[in-house]
Amino acid sequence: MITLAIIYAAQQQDAYAQRQIFDCYGRILFRLAKRYLADVPKTEDAVSESFYIIFKKLGNCQFEAVPPFELWIKKIVVNECLHILRKEKRMELLTEQDQENYAIDTDTIEHLTAEEIFKLIESLPAGYRTVFNLYEIEGYPHAEIAQMLGISAGTSKSQLSKAKNMLQRKVIELDPAYAKRKIV
Repeated sequence: MITLAIIYAAQQQDAYAQRQIFDCYGRILFRLAKRYLADVPKTEDAVSESFYIIFKKLGNCQFEAVPPFELWIKKIVVNECLHILRKEKRMELLTEQDQENYAIDTDTIEHLTAEEIFKLIESLPAGYRTVFNLYEIEGYPHAEIAQMLGISAGTSKSQLSKAKNMLQRKVIELDPAYAKRKIV
């Protein structure tokens, strides 16, 4: 468990304290980055670069509690993932597609494991996945997402809606019997 004393020691370039932070948050930040970058080597690169930034900027920060520190390092990882997506031009936003709405039986959703849900989200196109993660998982408002991605708030809302529709279709594909009960 990380304490303020460990954070303060890491701010003084204490290698042992920095290692404790890495050991405590490495997996958490990897899973966070993996939600944005489906590719494992790119995810590892994003986390490595994020820790470099964290330890480089840590000395200039003032934390009075551990939770703000945790939010700060998560924001660094998200920003690094967005930087990689922009650099690779993988933030293309998809256009309208023929979308059908289906009724999903709650039994189908209840039987999904966290890993299956993660894989469904990971299978979304990069633009959909990014907006979905930023809004639904990280809790950013559409205005802030728009600013982060260089899009309009309306585009952010549209991409989120399309991501949810696509996820709904993917859930239904797991049990095609439910697809027969589509809502017109």
